[in-house]
Amino acid sequence: MKTTIKLFTLLFVLFAFVSCSDDDEGPNLIAVESNTASNIPAPQTGGQGQPVGGDFTKFSFATGAVTTSDTEWDLAFRGTTIALNGGAVTGTADEPARNGNGGVSIQTGTFASITSADGLTFNQDADGAFAIPTGSDNGWYNYNPQLFLVTPIPGQIFVIRTHDGKYAKVEFLSYYENAPANPDAMSDPSRFYTFNYTYNPNDGETTLAL
Repeated sequence: MKTTIKLFTLLFVLFAFVSCSDDDEGPNLIAVESNTASNIPAPQTGGQGQPVGGDFTKFSFATGAVTTSDTEWDLAFRGTTIALNGGAVTGTADEPARNGNGGVSIQTGTFASITSADGLTFNQDADGAFAIPTGSDNGWYNYNPQLFLVTPIPGQIFVIRTHDGKYAKVEFLSYYENAPANPDAMSDPSRFYTFNYTYNPNDGETTLAL
C-alpha cells in the first residue's frame, strides 16, 4: 500500500513539474522574419507637368509579396509615393481605399539599431497628406536634379504598424531595377523598389529584433 502511495505521489510531483514548466514557457511565438523585397514595381502615368495617375502596387508583409487584395495590404507604391493602409484617402487620383489600421513612425538610425516598436507614435495617411511625406528630402528619398537620380535618405528607418496591427521595419535600398550599386538614371529603369524589412507576425508583439 505504501509503495502505491509513493508511486502516485511521485507521478503527481512529475505532472505538476511539467505543468509549471509549460506555463513558464509562455505562448508559442512565430519567429520574427527578416527579408529583402526586390523589384516591387511602382508604375505611374503622367508626370512632368501632367496629372499623375495609375494604380498603386500593394505589398503585404505577411506574405512578403505584391497583392491585389483590397484589404490585406500594408504599403502601396506609385512612383515615389508610398501609401499606408491606415487613416484616410489623401485625395490623390487612383489611390487605394484605406480599410486597415496601418501607421508609420519614421526613425533615425541603422536598420539593426531599431529593435522595437514599443512606445512609438504612429502617423496615418490623411486628407491632403501621406504619412510618409512626398518630395525630395521630406520622406524616404532625395532627388538629385543634376543626375536625375532618386536615392534613399541614409539612416531613415520606417517602423510600420501593419493593416492588422502587427509591426515591421523598413529600410529602402533602391528605386532602380535590380538595385544597382551606382544607378544611372539614363540607363537603369526606375520605379522598382528594393527594401530590407523585418516583420513580427505575432499579435501584440513589438520586438523587431531577430
